[in-house]
Parts: sequence; C-alpha cells; structure tokens
Amino acid sequence: MRNRIIAAIAAAVLGCSGPVLAKVSPAEAERLKNDLTPVGAERAGNESGTIPAWTGGLASPPANWREGTVEINPFPEDEALYVITRDNLDQYRDILSDGHIQMLEQYGPEFFMPVYQTRRTAAFPEHVYEKFYQNALTAELLDNGNGVRDTIMTSPFPIPQNGLEAIWNHILRYRGEELSFRSASATPQRDGSFNPVVNQYDYFFAYSRPGAELEDIDNKIFYLKTETVAPSSLAGTITLVHETLDQVRSPRLAWRYDSGSRRLRRSPNLAYETDLPNSSSLRSVDQKDMYNGAPNQYDWELKGKRELIVPYNAYKLHDETVRPNDVIRPNHINQDLTRYELHRVWVVEAKRRTGISHIYDRRVYYIDEDSWQILATEEYNEAGELWRVSEAHNIVYYSVPVFWTTMEMTYDLKAQRYYIDGLDNGYPAYNFEPGYRGNEFTAAAARRAARR
Repeated sequence: MRNRIIAAIAAAVLGCSGPVLAKVSPAEAERLKNDLTPVGAERAGNESGTIPAWTGGLASPPANWREGTVEINPFPEDEALYVITRDNLDQYRDILSDGHIQMLEQYGPEFFMPVYQTRRTAAFPEHVYEKFYQNALTAELLDNGNGVRDTIMTSPFPIPQNGLEAIWNHILRYRGEELSFRSASATPQRDGSFNPVVNQYDYFFAYSRPGAELEDIDNKIFYLKTETVAPSSLAGTITLVHETLDQVRSPRLAWRYDSGSRRLRRSPNLAYETDLPNSSSLRSVDQKDMYNGAPNQYDWELKGKRELIVPYNAYKLHDETVRPNDVIRPNHINQDLTRYELHRVWVVEAKRRTGISHIYDRRVYYIDEDSWQILATEEYNEAGELWRVSEAHNIVYYSVPVFWTTMEMTYDLKAQRYYIDGLDNGYPAYNFEPGYRGNEFTAAAARRAARR
C-alpha cells in the first residue's frame, strides 16, 4: 500500500495541530546517543538493507577537494541501480510520493528518476550535535505554536511529538553561521527558453552563532541581503530581510531598494502566499527554502515516517562545469543530472485553517530524517487537486560541514512551467566565512550600499 506508514505515531499525538510542550526527559534524550543519531534519526538501517545505518555522514571531505573550491562528487563511480519511468512506476508506487507519481505520468518518458545507492551523507559540526541534545531537554513551543523558547543554534525538537515541532525543525535547522554566494533563478517557458535573474546572497544566522542566547538575538533567526546583478533592467535591486522567530508577535521585516526609484522602502507583504519576486507567479514567498515563515495559517499533522525515493547527494547538478543551459529543459530540469535515493522521511501534512486565505488548501512535506531538510513537497488547490510539486536537491557543503540545498524547483502542473532557484554553476564556491557583522544588515547599511 503506497501510503503505508513505516513508523507509526500514537493517534493522540497525530491529531495534535495545536501546541504541545515537548521537551523530553533526560532518559529519552539519551536516545540521541544510542539508537537515534544526534539529530533524531534512526541510527540503524532498514530490515532489507536498502537503507544503511548512519555512521557519521560525510563529515570529512574527499581527499582531492580543496578548501575554497566548489564541492566535487564524492561518489564518482556510482551508477544508477535502476531508473523509474512512466512505464514501470507501478513497481515502485509504494516508495514514491504522489507528486513524483504525477510528474512521471504527466511528463514521461522525458521525466524519469535515476535511483542510486542510498548514502546517508548528512553531517554537522560536533558543537551542533551537542545543541541538538540540549535543545531536546529544554525546547518548548510557545503557547500559540508560532515560536519556540529555550532553544538555540539548530532544530529544537530532535524527537518531535507533532507536526508543528517537525516544521520548526526545518525552519530552524543549522545552515552555518554566515554565508555569501551568487546564483541565478529562472522561470522557463514551455519550450525551455529562459532569462536568468542573477542575485548575490549574503546571510547572517543570528540564531546559529556560537555563544548566542535566545534572549540576545532580538527574536531574529537570520538576516539576509540580496542584490540583483543581472539582467540590467533589474540590476541594483536590493532586498533586505530580518527573519523573525515569532512572526505573529513580531512580523518579518523586509525592505526593497528599486534602482529606478532609488529609494529603500518597507515591503510589508513579503510573506505567506505573496508571489515570490521574479517567479512569474509560479511560487509563493513561503515556498522559498521549501517552507519559511510563521506556521499560523495551517494545522500541522505529523503522519509518521515513510521510506521514500527522494532527491539526494545532487553533486552532478552542483558540478562547476554544468551551466544553466545544461540543467533547464521544457517542463522540468534535465533528469540525467539528478540523483534519487531511498531514505526515511518524516511526513507532515498542513491543512489550511478555517477562515484563512491562502492559495494552497493543503500541503504535504517530506522531511529528511538525517537533516530536517524538506526534500519534496506537494501543494493542493481548493478543489483538492494536486497543483504544484517542489523538490530540493541537496549536498554536503564540506567546509562546515552542513547539508543544504544546491538547487530548488517548483513545478506547476497546470501551467506546465516551473521555477528554478540555485543555478550557481559557474560562480565561486559558497563562502561560509565571509566575516560579516550583524550591523551590516541594517536598513541604513542597505541604503548606503545602494547608493554606492
């Protein structure tokens, strides 16, 4: 049965959409040092041996990789074990999401899924693993579920009890302390033609800084500044975001500088269902990073775990020799560059609350047990129809290490178009130590940068 849950959660917990105070006992937290990994995944492999045991992930880079260069494929000799196509998908329905089934049926035979050996590469620094353990003992949801307390640096709930806790694990997962990189996004036409939008991204993760305390970070998760580099018609546009922890009490702060008006203005609507800038209305703001922002518009249900074919170890897509023209195809990306593996994922279903306006009535999230990274999603319209399917293709960034996306895309099954982000090929490697300070991400600093 395709929707078989392989790790059942007690029915009373599954029904929880409201907050549950969920710090665990010291005895239960000890599981993070025994049968569970430090992030809360099952340490053991599955019974059939198709999912191996976790042995620490890709904590050390390949011997032939050099600091400051783009990540190389640590498994160059791997070949696909099998390829799932429209013609043979019935053999694999039990380990496929509804979204991938629809993609195979709608876009096959061009859309196919090459499945490789499962490699549990997700890895984080030791001090992050220590915070997982401490968070498990202290972290609690706020009374309204729109924030957390007594947590810092990384995911608060490595042993989650409900859907809200699982989605907060994604929102607050560790992504380094600061980061600078350049990449492009695009919204290809049906024939595959596209005009990329190139942005410079600068992050400062206040929540994840060593020594940070929740009361000292002013309710901020991170600061983000983006500057558009190309095309020339958009060049010079700057967006500044202060991502807040409790976005109902203190909403996300955002400013936008338009090179035409030469003014930095507040952007109060950069949240929820608002169209993501430069996405041709193919993606909402809260789909950036697969899901972001306040969770207050939905009821969240933790369905349990499944063994599922998901995108993983996307080093071919990340390769420095690959260019956007190699990736982009009509309807979907070049599947020859993809890699899928069988992993255990948490399944979380979000149902829109009564009286709430949002373009998505129901959403399903597949969250990696080894990293709390959302790997795939399904978005449904008010009529209950599957509307959009999103994927996150991930790698381990060696210099930290940290497991994070290299490329994301949202497929609109009705428009038969898609939005793609993370086309970083041909640009320098991600810099996880640019040396930023928090005061470089103020509105005044953005205004000064715009005028230079």
